[in-house]
Amino acid sequence: MCGIVGAVAQRNITPILLEGLKRLEYRGYDSCGIALHVEGRLARSRSTSRVADLEVQVESSGLQGFTGIAHTRWATHGAPASHNAHPHFSPAEDNARIALVHNGIIENHDELRAELSALGYVFTSQTDTEVIAHLVDHMYNGDLFDTVQQAVKRLHGAYAIAVFSREEPHRVVAARQGSPLILGVGEGENFVASDAMALAGTTNQIIYLEEGDVVDLQLSRYWIVDVDGKPAEREVKTVHAHTGAAELGPYRHYMQKEIFEQPRVIGDTLEGVTGIMPELFGDNAYAVFKDIDRVLILACGTSYYAGLTAKYWIESIAKLPVNVEIASEYRYRDSVPHPKTLVVTISQSGETADTLAALKHARSLGMPHTLTICNVSTSAMVRECELAYITRAGVEVGVASTKAFTTQLAALFLLTLTLAQVNGRLSEEEEATHLKQMRHLPVAIAAVLALEPQIIAWAEEFARKENALFLGRGMHYPIALEGALKLKEISYIHAEAYPAGELKHGPLALVTEEMPVVTIAPNDALLEKLKSNMQEVRARGGQLYVFADVDSRITSGEGLHVIRLPEHYGDLSPILHVCALQLLAYHTALARGTDVDKPRNLAKSVTVE
Repeated sequence: MCGIVGAVAQRNITPILLEGLKRLEYRGYDSCGIALHVEGRLARSRSTSRVADLEVQVESSGLQGFTGIAHTRWATHGAPASHNAHPHFSPAEDNARIALVHNGIIENHDELRAELSALGYVFTSQTDTEVIAHLVDHMYNGDLFDTVQQAVKRLHGAYAIAVFSREEPHRVVAARQGSPLILGVGEGENFVASDAMALAGTTNQIIYLEEGDVVDLQLSRYWIVDVDGKPAEREVKTVHAHTGAAELGPYRHYMQKEIFEQPRVIGDTLEGVTGIMPELFGDNAYAVFKDIDRVLILACGTSYYAGLTAKYWIESIAKLPVNVEIASEYRYRDSVPHPKTLVVTISQSGETADTLAALKHARSLGMPHTLTICNVSTSAMVRECELAYITRAGVEVGVASTKAFTTQLAALFLLTLTLAQVNGRLSEEEEATHLKQMRHLPVAIAAVLALEPQIIAWAEEFARKENALFLGRGMHYPIALEGALKLKEISYIHAEAYPAGELKHGPLALVTEEMPVVTIAPNDALLEKLKSNMQEVRARGGQLYVFADVDSRITSGEGLHVIRLPEHYGDLSPILHVCALQLLAYHTALARGTDVDKPRNLAKSVTVE
């Protein structure tokens, strides 16, 4: 979850490292720090504030150098305190020979800590990372590249590390196992980072390191060895996509910007889709889709809710049985594999550790057919899967996912139609109708976003509450789950979601006038049932906030507040209703004064299990 930047150059790299940290702050912001090679010694600056404060700190101290590493932290081992902030030094602050940053979790840190303590190393933090720094120092043989290759063999767990030594002033060594890391190639300078976005404007020549790679960065060259220690050639890619992505423009927050980008990115995701065909998912997709008779969806968080929505679509339209599993649970329980299963992973980053591990677990059980819905074409998930559909949401910086979710839904609906077609369950007329509705999505979303002033009025009411209940039925139940998640993520209001029919089985006990009940009420076959559930709330003095379709025939009254979406959207209704819920969460958080883009205790790319 942490962010790493490192550089070897012939110019002052402090601005590059700090700018890189700002772009990576979405990965974790509990603390941050920078270390540089300065006049034959190692110097560092660390902060438990945001990168902007670190920048002020560095400017006032005049910290400059040509070789260095930087880090922004999401705390796992040890509280968010300055002594736990990276970079870590070894053997000691006043005699530092090794500086190191790390993203991931070292599972055998206790054993290594005991071993290194017995050798005389003094630990000043509670982190698992300090163990790696002391281990590298202990094993240091004058050649940092060789030392790191030997040291990582002692580590169990996930890591991306960058390290440099006082003895070798123009060299940074990095390694990855289970956590993302890229190499940036420059002229007479080289870089390493967690994400290509960190190096936008510095270099667009990017190498995506593979599992087990160790890389040696020097001024005019680099070397990569693979997990077996053999020299490895990795393709250099030109990556332009990130340069303007981190600019806020007229918006107050990235989350707001990303909500309002949804009409465009849905259009981008569907661009070029002239008809329903398996080839949208890869060259071999037809053969794969013909060979499967069920679907297993693996995902976490918001992506899991996209999978739950897709279950309704695939089972109703394509008539294939679907199982949706939380990735972190699936791999740790006994399940019954079926070889004719299409294993679908959903991930914004393509680096979600639990989902990657679940994918590998599913394959190991004898399910070879894999497909990913992913927003990053160069990610580990895309490389690991047989088939892929790349959503074109662009860089999503806000921690609370918005545009990535709606583009996932668009891609999953395409998958639904494709599976239906391959199974002979999609007529040409149905295909044309569905495609027409999908092409209308950008306009429809823009009309929903135009409801923002009405939603702001609701948000001001919500901001005063500490609890909320979200209700949905059928394919809108996962949307209720997503709405509740958004609210709790960024406003810190406790929120939970239920299928509306379950109210009487417990949650109704919580309903008072202090518990707002958000209800998603599209005009579908379940509407009349939903109206009965709403009456159950009203009879107990609860305050209902209803998102209805234009023709749902629900009118505002005492304890009943209604916002009408401009149309009736049929199968695609979840995509439209969730946009309204995103705005509700955003404006509630705004009214409560929370840090919308960087909610406490969270981070964007969940690369730890």
